[in-house]
Amino acid sequence: MSENRTWVGPSAPERLSLLRSAKSIAIVGASDKPSRASYFVATYLLSSSPYKVYFVNPVAKEILGQPVYASLADLPETPDIVDVFRRHDDLPTVLEEAKAVGAKTLWLQLGSWHEDVARDAEAAGLNVVMDRCVKIEHARFHGGLNLAGFNTGVISSKRQLTA
Repeated sequence: MSENRTWVGPSAPERLSLLRSAKSIAIVGASDKPSRASYFVATYLLSSSPYKVYFVNPVAKEILGQPVYASLADLPETPDIVDVFRRHDDLPTVLEEAKAVGAKTLWLQLGSWHEDVARDAEAAGLNVVMDRCVKIEHARFHGGLNLAGFNTGVISSKRQLTA
C-alpha cells in the first residue's frame, strides 16, 4: 500500500478540538484479544477518557465487560467518532456505515490510509483523521503519554523560573 499521500489531515489543534467535542467513540473492528491494538486502545479509553465507548464486531459478544454490537447501525446512539481497525479494503464499507448513522468523524488508526475514503467522507460532511491513534492523540493532549508507555521528559523552550 504505497499510496501517494496528497490528502492533508487536520492539524494538532483541530484534532484536539475533535477529541474535546466528542462524547462517544465506536471502535469498529474491536477485538477481544489482548494482543490486538484495538484492545489496547479500548482499555485506555475506558480507563482514562470521558468517552462512552462502543465496540463493533459482528463476531465477538463482549469485550472488557462491555457489550459488542454487530454494526454501527445497532448502536444505541450515533457515535461522534468512528475509530476504525479494519483492513484497507473494508474502509469504503465502514465509511458507508458511518455516513448512514450520521457519525461526525471517521478516524483511521495508525498505518491506515485511504485517500478515496477520506475524500468521500469529507464530501459527506465528516471530519477525517488518518494514520493516527486515538489513544496516543488523547494522551498527547491530556498529558498522559507516560501512562501510554512513552517517555515524556518535558522539553520546553520556556525559561524556568529560578528563585
